[in-house]
This record gives sequence, C-alpha cells and structure tokens, in this order.
Amino acid sequence: MDFKSEVNIKTNRQNFKFAQPTVTRKPLEFLRDTEALLRRPTVATLAPLLPPKVGNDLQIASCVAEESLQELAEIDLETISDWELRPLRIRIGLSFVGFGALMTVLLLLYLNTLYSQLSPIEQIGRYWHQYVWFVCLGVTGMFILGREAMRPINKPQKSGEK
Repeated sequence: MDFKSEVNIKTNRQNFKFAQPTVTRKPLEFLRDTEALLRRPTVATLAPLLPPKVGNDLQIASCVAEESLQELAEIDLETISDWELRPLRIRIGLSFVGFGALMTVLLLLYLNTLYSQLSPIEQIGRYWHQYVWFVCLGVTGMFILGREAMRPINKPQKSGEK
C-alpha cells in the first residue's frame, strides 16, 4: 500500500505591516506606567488582608513609590551629559570592587571558621565557584574604573564661556 498525502498546504505569504506607535513614550514613563499597573492591584488586594498598621504602611509606601516614579518620569534622559554620569560610574566601579573584596573575605572567614580542617587548596577546590564569582565582580569593577581613568577629563564648557 502506497499512501500519498492529499493535503495541499497553501502558503500564505503576505507582508504584514505592524502598526507604529502613535505616541513615543520615554522609557521612564513606560517604567512608571508598567510598575503602577502591577503595584496598584497588588496593594488593593493585600491591604485588606494585612493587619491595619501594616496595610497603612503598605499604602503609604505605594504613594511614595507613585510620587518617586512620577519625578523620575519627568527627567529627560537626553539632557544628562556624559560628564554628569562620571561620578556615578566611578561609584559603581568602586562598589563592584568593594563588594567582591568583602565577599571574598567573608568566604575566607566562613571557610576558616567552619572548615578549618581543610587545607586552603581543598577549600578553594570545594568552593571554587564562589571564589570565581567574587573575583569576577572585583575584576569587573576594575575594568569600569580603568575605563573611567582613560576617558578624557575635559569638562564641557558652558554656552557663555570660551
């Protein structure tokens, strides 16, 4: 018996044109609206179930979040210059280096306290992935700091200065 497929599949090759957004929204406005759509029903559901004081605190925190995100949405990201972001990038780099170093020291303290019978090589062999994570965080921070050190330090001149 020789069966042949009798189903004819017609391919429909149409070019679909997707609607373009009529109003372009800023990313921070999109964040504010998305967060509000998730937060408001959650607070409305949880507030009656919680003790009165905790429910009130939750609603107050929700109002503070609403105000903070509204202030953020009003920021125009295009007006922030590279020079204004420099201190923040340095702080982030230092945070990565500091956190990596702190966690490495805490890991060593943990291992020397709870696994003092193991040699340092055995400790590293057993907890190598934690070492790698913490060292990688430190190296990432050093790369961020190195990149900032190599950037030119020319402060942009104001429009009235020459």
